[in-house]
Amino acid sequence: MTAIPWGTIRSLLIFFGPILLPKALGAYRTLRRGPQTIHGPLKVRPVPAPVRRVLLLLLSVSLVYLALAILPFHRPENIFHLTQSRLQIPVDVLFTRLASLRPPTVADSALRNKFVNLESRLLYFQFGPDVLASCPFCSSDNPKSYLYYALPRLAAPHLFNLGLIALVTSSFFTGRDGYKWRYPATIASLCIGFADIYMVSTYNHQTNARALRLTEIDFFHWRQRTLRFFALTTLNLLLASLLYLSSTNRLFANPPSPAERVEFVLRQLQQVKGKVNAAGVIQNTISRDDDLRGRNDAYWRHEVRLMGEVMEERDVVEGVRDALRERIVVENVERDAETYVRNLLPPFSVAVFPGGGGNGGGRSKDD
Repeated sequence: MTAIPWGTIRSLLIFFGPILLPKALGAYRTLRRGPQTIHGPLKVRPVPAPVRRVLLLLLSVSLVYLALAILPFHRPENIFHLTQSRLQIPVDVLFTRLASLRPPTVADSALRNKFVNLESRLLYFQFGPDVLASCPFCSSDNPKSYLYYALPRLAAPHLFNLGLIALVTSSFFTGRDGYKWRYPATIASLCIGFADIYMVSTYNHQTNARALRLTEIDFFHWRQRTLRFFALTTLNLLLASLLYLSSTNRLFANPPSPAERVEFVLRQLQQVKGKVNAAGVIQNTISRDDDLRGRNDAYWRHEVRLMGEVMEERDVVEGVRDALRERIVVENVERDAETYVRNLLPPFSVAVFPGGGGNGGGRSKDD
């Protein structure tokens, strides 16, 4: 493997750094702020409790997949690698070496009976020891028979993971936050499963026929098993990341539905109405209490006197005169005030005589 010189890395950083750094900072700010919609920015929220439980489940299953892929005691035994034997070793010598390393088992006897020719050993590297030792109807004369027997074992982890995805993306467990990822996650899981089966079924097991040393043998079954669990782990971690980003409104967030927006506006109006009613109660209390009413009148008399004194000062008078003369158009202010009052209060005829002036309706303005 050729090492990349430090000078090349530094040149690439100098060239691409000014381009990539602002984009990285913008992406970070977007994650912190939340996405922008036509209805305004969506606030970043904590992870909902159902999504948090689903994230823990996905992370736990991903750790199990990683343990199955990495830890040696979870892998199927490879007797050629264990005994450091080449492909052309005699069967008796191979299993004698194996017996010197550990006690023989029933699977060893079944596997020894299957090693009748070179073809069976090549199929061993393609399908592994379990399929070769336990298949009751398979033979090296018909290699496809091993594939038919291995299909349930190949599909089992993918079906389990597909059921897990269906569970964590159901609306019952995660609501709309998880259900939006149900279709793409299911398609990705099916694609991984079909790709795995395709790679196993189309593998040319004859590639190991000319391997003279142990290092030249392609241990396809063990390599494919590791890739299988790595792919499932990557899929689950990607789904967990998407669930986290979308449920917290950091990325891929859906704007509130019309019903939710109407409910939010109604709730805000109810709060405003409550504050107005509270202000009315306070004003009514002040008007009915002699002491409070006297203090209120004294405050406003003091306010009028104080503002009158301020407005009579020379600097204030000159400032108001300059503003009216140069920067403020009085006609525009009066027109804006009139428009505001008309929009705020209905016309007198509509407010007092809501029935209009028609026959049989309410009273007219002239009555």
